[in-house]
Amino acid sequence: MKDLLARLGIDEISSGAWIGSRALPTSGAVVGCADPSTGQTLASVRLAGPEQLEEVIRASQQAFEAWRSVPAPKRGEVVRQMGEVLRAHKDDLGRLVTLEVGKVLSEGLGEVQESIDMADLAVGMSRQLYGLSMHSERASHRMYEQWHPLGPVGVITAFNFPNAVWAWNTMVALISGDSVIWKPSIKASLNALAMHRLLAPVAEAHGFPGLLTLIMGADADVGEALIHDRRIPLISATGSTRMGRRVGQVVAGRLGRCLLELGGNNAIIVHKDADLELALRGIAFGAVGTAGQRCTSTRRVMLHRDIAEGFLDRLVALYERLPIGDPSLPGTLVGPLIDALAVEQYREAIEQARAQGGQVLTGAEVLDRPGFFVRPTIIRARPDMPICREETFAPILYAMVFDELEQAIAWNNDVPQGLSSSIFTDGFRAAERFLSATGSDCGIANVNIGTSGAEIGGAFGGEKETGGGREAGSDSWKAYMRRQTCTLNWGTDLPLAQGVSFDV
Repeated sequence: MKDLLARLGIDEISSGAWIGSRALPTSGAVVGCADPSTGQTLASVRLAGPEQLEEVIRASQQAFEAWRSVPAPKRGEVVRQMGEVLRAHKDDLGRLVTLEVGKVLSEGLGEVQESIDMADLAVGMSRQLYGLSMHSERASHRMYEQWHPLGPVGVITAFNFPNAVWAWNTMVALISGDSVIWKPSIKASLNALAMHRLLAPVAEAHGFPGLLTLIMGADADVGEALIHDRRIPLISATGSTRMGRRVGQVVAGRLGRCLLELGGNNAIIVHKDADLELALRGIAFGAVGTAGQRCTSTRRVMLHRDIAEGFLDRLVALYERLPIGDPSLPGTLVGPLIDALAVEQYREAIEQARAQGGQVLTGAEVLDRPGFFVRPTIIRARPDMPICREETFAPILYAMVFDELEQAIAWNNDVPQGLSSSIFTDGFRAAERFLSATGSDCGIANVNIGTSGAEIGGAFGGEKETGGGREAGSDSWKAYMRRQTCTLNWGTDLPLAQGVSFDV
């Protein structure tokens, strides 16, 4: 463990504020970063405060003023080099994700691969920041739109994707001409330190020491000041709906921009004509992957009455043989929850479900061992149970039985969140109904795959209380740039639009 941390530049106690490779002196509380598999402290961070945040913002602003003039394809070359650094350190970074967050090793490595893929995608984007040309109604006029860099971008990330979500934002922001200020979850401080210390030198080698900055501090000291600061035109925040509502209100109050990726309450519909083997596998990964701590984790499953009982029996049997334990060991499929608070929330949700009439089919147990391990749980539920409308970051799955597809689609939509959704069916009409304008109301809608594990090529995000943001692929780069509409008159007259006459 110590060798791994040393290779990634992590000290026993690290500063909580960085401008490029330069650590700022910090005097805040020392916070230990623990392995959720054992509860053992791995290393610590001394938190930053408002003074360090001010230094970070000034450095980021200065870097932006130079970086925005670099041609976008050359910005892409810097990002390409960052991707190469990630490739060289993929194994160590993936193991650090497992060590600090508790993801099984294949997921930890997969998360770093996602960051590598984002770098590759952003390099391509750097040559495709297209604007449109439009025909003017006025003779001898030309109209077009172009996109310019926006400014320093504040990126707030959650513990569950300590590597990839930062890359979703940062790789695209960099090719868009923006600098980045990263405020990670304190629960994943070591992952943030490792990523920053590996990639900041790439920007420095090209003469941009403040292009990447890192600030770790309490929300009251650092988070509030960051989202209030008018010098930061865009705040991209990933986390709970409660957190996103606060960020959205503050940033809207200063007429800034928000990109919000918030809670999910994702459902899978298993229709009567589904490939049940496929559905079992899709539900298992969706509900149990990352111990149910993904925003896209499957929280609800809706089973057609014709297949419900037999399918539930098979799903329960699958759950009861899932390997739970050390996420770094081959064969483990279920690692720990992130901390004691997550375990308590797991307990409370199960108690509420029981009180509301839910029937526990399997699980509902905190394991008596070091770390924060729980058994994946299936609860037979009704869609009107209040707990089914909430997101609990734990492997709890609420199973419901429906008679008609319209009923299941209505249940899918009848929650405040709108992130990811899936249907398993071999029927063309059922699939198209689910994907239609009156079908799933989520930002992501899948057929014959689960709710979790999105590819970066598509825009990622959701509707309603999920926040409406879109990150990663497609045209998500537009969130990090400002649009400018240009009209050029190459004639000798000055006609006005809409035929307005103004002779002087």
